Amino acid sequence: MINPMQQVVIATRKRDSEAVIAALQDAGVLHLKPITGGPLSTGSLAGADAQSRREDERLLARAESTLAELGSYRPAPASLPAAGSWADLIEQAAQPTAALARQRQDLQADLDAESAYGDAVRALGRMAGTLDRSQRVALLPFVLQPTDTLGELDAALKADLADRYVLATETVGQNRVGLIATRRSERDLARAALGKVRLGELRLPGRFDGLPLGEAAAEMDRVSRTGTARLGELNAERDRLAQAHAPALYAIRDALKDRVAIHDVRAVSARGKYSLALQGYVPEDRLAALKSALDRFGSAVNYELHAVDEHHDALVPVELKNNSYVKPFQTVMGLMTPPKYGTFDPTWVVALFFPLFFGIIMADIGYGLLFLAFGMWLLGKAKRNEGWDLSFFGAYVPPVTLKDLGFVTNVMAAWTILWGFLTGEFFGTFLEHLHVFYINPELLNSLWSWTGIRYPIEEGVKHYGAIPILFPRLETGYFSNVALVFALCFGILQVLWGWAIRVQQGLKHKDPVHTWEGVALFGGVGALILMAFATKAGKDFGAFTNFSDPRVLLMYVGFIAFVVGWLRVIKHYPLLPIELLSQGGAVVSYARIFAVGLVSAILAKLCTDLGWSLYESIGFLGIIIGILLGVVLHFLVLALTLIGHVLQPLRLHMVEFLNPTGFNADSSPRYNPLRRLSPAQGQVK
Repeated sequence: MINPMQQVVIATRKRDSEAVIAALQDAGVLHLKPITGGPLSTGSLAGADAQSRREDERLLARAESTLAELGSYRPAPASLPAAGSWADLIEQAAQPTAALARQRQDLQADLDAESAYGDAVRALGRMAGTLDRSQRVALLPFVLQPTDTLGELDAALKADLADRYVLATETVGQNRVGLIATRRSERDLARAALGKVRLGELRLPGRFDGLPLGEAAAEMDRVSRTGTARLGELNAERDRLAQAHAPALYAIRDALKDRVAIHDVRAVSARGKYSLALQGYVPEDRLAALKSALDRFGSAVNYELHAVDEHHDALVPVELKNNSYVKPFQTVMGLMTPPKYGTFDPTWVVALFFPLFFGIIMADIGYGLLFLAFGMWLLGKAKRNEGWDLSFFGAYVPPVTLKDLGFVTNVMAAWTILWGFLTGEFFGTFLEHLHVFYINPELLNSLWSWTGIRYPIEEGVKHYGAIPILFPRLETGYFSNVALVFALCFGILQVLWGWAIRVQQGLKHKDPVHTWEGVALFGGVGALILMAFATKAGKDFGAFTNFSDPRVLLMYVGFIAFVVGWLRVIKHYPLLPIELLSQGGAVVSYARIFAVGLVSAILAKLCTDLGWSLYESIGFLGIIIGILLGVVLHFLVLALTLIGHVLQPLRLHMVEFLNPTGFNADSSPRYNPLRRLSPAQGQVK
């Protein structure tokens, strides 16, 4: 649900404004809203306030750049030094850190150059001999790709230089490096010849560019021998500097952020000569913290609270407030912008249906156990207050997010294991081969005969095992239609539910356009669904006149609702009939739950059946080969399909379900209260 907000307006004396804003930072509950226009000054600061802000921002930028160069995560909290010493302490850390960073950068550039060009330069150095020191001879190095022809270059050189050149090549790896020696006065002619055959002179990067080939080769040899060790020494020196300076730098950085935040608050407030006014929003359940922070100033601060008008107030922030089961799924919803304040929070719907859809798609006990192990690993790291460094993605996942992801993963794993029992799948058909799961025709017929299908019972064929399969999706010959309609039922539920929410929100906000749009499409989509069932997917159009069938009557009611609703909003949505067809397609989109899941099951079955066939063909050796091959194939299948299995349920929620509700059409900013980052003077967080 969306946490209710109260709007607050605060007025104080200008001389007390810093203390008041600091108190608001300590309370950490006020989401600020800029004040624009009016008789008081707003916007950018001026005079002494502007100068103070520039100095604080300069120091903050210096501290943050130094911390970035140190490359350290936040260390243990440290006491905040006196404000008068901040500039000196920052410079004491910044100067040696910057010098060390330049050394590391230069050395890393040398290592990269040696890795890319070292072998080629050494070969060129050998070919050049002492000619690279000659005052009369010019040397032009180049690289030949495997598809390049040396004869074309030789012909081009001969045409321009006759016999006034020497051409030599040497194989280096998959390519060849070459060297042209000619008179210095004819260097440009040699370059032109290279250009004619679509080759270019080899230019070395960085400081190696101006060195003779022999010296460049020697320097790259030195970098190859000592560079890695030297880089380790520089990294150790950086770690020493981080241990010495990072605690104080983080404390100063946080304090400077708080000071810059005070300047920011003043910039979004209304300022007079002697007064300052600011406004914002506070969650109703945190009003006590706001009042406690402001009441201690007595008559120096006046404030006024009133309920938010969700129909008209713009930019009201949104904070989601859900129970302990739903709350972790707010991490999943974090992929989207927040809902508009005063509208529908779909987090609980995602918490209910997203892991369910994932479980139906995967439906494999073995895969579910793997997900469960991964989820427990995430929860273990979170419990130890460890983050997850995904440096290859340029990301770091903090422990609090890992806790939510671990919970969500475990719920997905639980549904996957449950549906795996229903489909009888454990890494495909492995347990079915062992007769743990089995097909029981009589039981399946008693469960599903009401749908019009019957399992084909073959004479003389015995089915036996420990656990009967209740949802045999791999039996595509007779069960596919049942599994498909089962998946479409979720589409019927969610698409109609989405348009019902549209009607409810339109009534709530007194918006007749959206109300009648919702009525039209709820009725129209419902009518299309009833038409499909009544006519047996278009096989019996005579059903249109069968008024004894309540489905037919409801179908006509739905079409009437669509026509009436469309006529009421035809000026705004003249193409609503096309949208109706699109929404019918949205229901059909839920077939991907069946289709994607079936593909996953078939791939898993093929992986297991291949390994099992090796066991049956070869015997004991086949068991070993089959297990190894099955493990590899299952890993590849899971790795290649997992992203799609996660994205498909998300897409069904974010597009097919949430589009009708209006969720994707409008949003509000996230609740982001003014908070203090640094501890009080002399204290440690």
